Amino acid sequence: MNIHYAGRWLLATCFFLPQARAQQARPDNIVLNVTADPSRSAAVNWRTNAVTDSSYAEIAPASPDPAFTAKAIRVPATTSGVISDTIAARYHSVVFNDLQPNTEYAYRVGKGNDWSEWFQFRTAGLPGQPFSFIYLGDAQTNLRSLWSRAIRKAWSAAPDARLIIHAGDLVNRGNNYDEWQQWFEAGSFIHASVPGLMSPGNHEYHYPKDSGQVSVFWRPQFALPENGPAGLEETCYYTDVQGARFISLNSQEIEINERLLHLQRDWLEKVLQENKQRWTIVTFHHPVLSTKKTRDNKFIREYIKPLLDKYKVDLVLTGHDHTYARGRDGNQGPVYAVSVSGPKMYELDPAPWMAVTGSHEQFYQIIRVDDKAIRYTAYTVDGEVHDAFELTKQPGRQNLLKNVKKP
Repeated sequence: MNIHYAGRWLLATCFFLPQARAQQARPDNIVLNVTADPSRSAAVNWRTNAVTDSSYAEIAPASPDPAFTAKAIRVPATTSGVISDTIAARYHSVVFNDLQPNTEYAYRVGKGNDWSEWFQFRTAGLPGQPFSFIYLGDAQTNLRSLWSRAIRKAWSAAPDARLIIHAGDLVNRGNNYDEWQQWFEAGSFIHASVPGLMSPGNHEYHYPKDSGQVSVFWRPQFALPENGPAGLEETCYYTDVQGARFISLNSQEIEINERLLHLQRDWLEKVLQENKQRWTIVTFHHPVLSTKKTRDNKFIREYIKPLLDKYKVDLVLTGHDHTYARGRDGNQGPVYAVSVSGPKMYELDPAPWMAVTGSHEQFYQIIRVDDKAIRYTAYTVDGEVHDAFELTKQPGRQNLLKNVKKP
């Protein structure tokens, strides 16, 4: 096994508050992230106290024999400057390269006497091999107490998921670390075991007033692909998983920044044009088709939607409206889903595009993909099926959509 470290630059920011206190030397808030090719690489981030200015990750093929640890390869981490809200801390990241597809690995992070436990994950397989993934709409509030049941229930329903989509508004105030701490505690070992595909929402930006700058914690605590447009690193990117291309857009910058709107539009068209994967799944925060009459994400609808139609995108997964809706724009184009996994709820205004709706309920979605079909199931957090459909390719024609659970 030949594993190389892929260096990445981390934002080094330092702003101390009077009540700042030391964090522990033993790593916490460990999170696995998607890479551009999750079949042959994996990225991991973690946090330590501010005095820990270097750290490591160790990785080995998983084995039932606990002596596998003797074969682990040690990789030095990239370490941030000191970042502080109520806690002064450093963030560390490693990208493991040259992994084998569809292979179980074990890893841990730390150094000296301060190491995490060993976590296990499986790399993505090859195109055409079936897989599942989890899709979660806004978490945002009451993360430890109530959102925790959504991510834990989702993982228990699909422990073999290859990734988890977080469709924006992971927290309510992007620069408030207490909320990020709750997000990490709610997901616990799940964050460290299933790669996350995170898209920023409006609440990942400075709150309550939009600042045009993503949370100071975003890039230090995640290590997402940097194959997007310049200036949108780790907030706009794509990854290919077993025959499906997943594209994450930064819809906040589409709505508030004209230059970055056109930059993303041009980048998206190029990524769609060059796409050779069988399936195309696009995720971002603000819906193309809203569930509320008073909401209209005009620039997404006018500039992004035509590309989704032109290049026959299969599925578009969003959040923001704190309700549930699924449908098409007439009988054409992608299937659009709007969902919410956290406890903050809004009212829903029925519209012709909606085939299935839901309100004042927390949801999670398990989506299974193979060469023939995408099988989508939306559950309420008590495990009841709320919506289910199958999407099948028809060469030269619109995808066939079959409702498995009747609307």
